[in-house]
Amino acid sequence: MYNQDPQHGITLEKMLTDLVDHFGWKELARRIPIKCFSNEPSIKSSLTFLRRTPWARAQVEQLDARMRR
Repeated sequence: MYNQDPQHGITLEKMLTDLVDHFGWKELARRIPIKCFSNEPSIKSSLTFLRRTPWARAQVEQLDARMRR
């Protein structure tokens, strides 16, 4: 059976990397105003924060879903 979820099988790291490639850190911080995107951002530190913070991870997943459409 074919899964129509465009995020199926995509890791949080891949989502974040794709969002940074598409928007850049500055625009990502504007769209999702969290400190790890605006203050010395890195994939590693952002992943640490997102894995511990469900509301922030949900926002990243929502923005990624909109970007992939």
